[in-house]
Amino acid sequence: MASKDQHKIPDRIGYYLAGFADGEGSFSLSFRKRKDYSQPWKISLCFNVSQRDKVILALFKRHLKCGTLRSRKDGVWYYEVNNHRAICENVIPFFNQFGFLSAKKKRDFAKFKQVAALISEGAHLTEDGIRRILEIRSDMNDGGARRRKYSDTEIVQVLLQSNVTGKSSETTRQAASLNSCK
Repeated sequence: MASKDQHKIPDRIGYYLAGFADGEGSFSLSFRKRKDYSQPWKISLCFNVSQRDKVILALFKRHLKCGTLRSRKDGVWYYEVNNHRAICENVIPFFNQFGFLSAKKKRDFAKFKQVAALISEGAHLTEDGIRRILEIRSDMNDGGARRRKYSDTEIVQVLLQSNVTGKSSETTRQAASLNSCK
């Protein structure tokens, strides 16, 4: 679902931001252990860009109409969007419209969209869905294994120990509210 304001972004700004993200942006996927969650893992998508000058990052926030802009102690600013609805309604339509030139970013974005759709369908709430997400993740960001806190094997082991085989009524409700990325 495209944001109603998506078409109002001037082409020169949209293509500039897409080009900037092509070189400096990242589409990522993380697994976090959660004891307060209906599943052992919370799966989160994130789009982020960081640099020392916050002006361009503020343009992302202004035109995507979502996300947060923060500074680190080392003087680097970062813009990130990790809200699933904002990713589906703002980030994905923006980059669908303005696109990328590099093959690597096109590939990572396509995989990011696949995972967003799976999460919207509720697949992240089942063992089979989590395995599909892990398979997709293995090809994102050049494999990214060096930077991952949990290996695929560890994620599956925890999953099997928790006996996640289906959906509870709560997880079904959560999935139904996320159907905006289909």
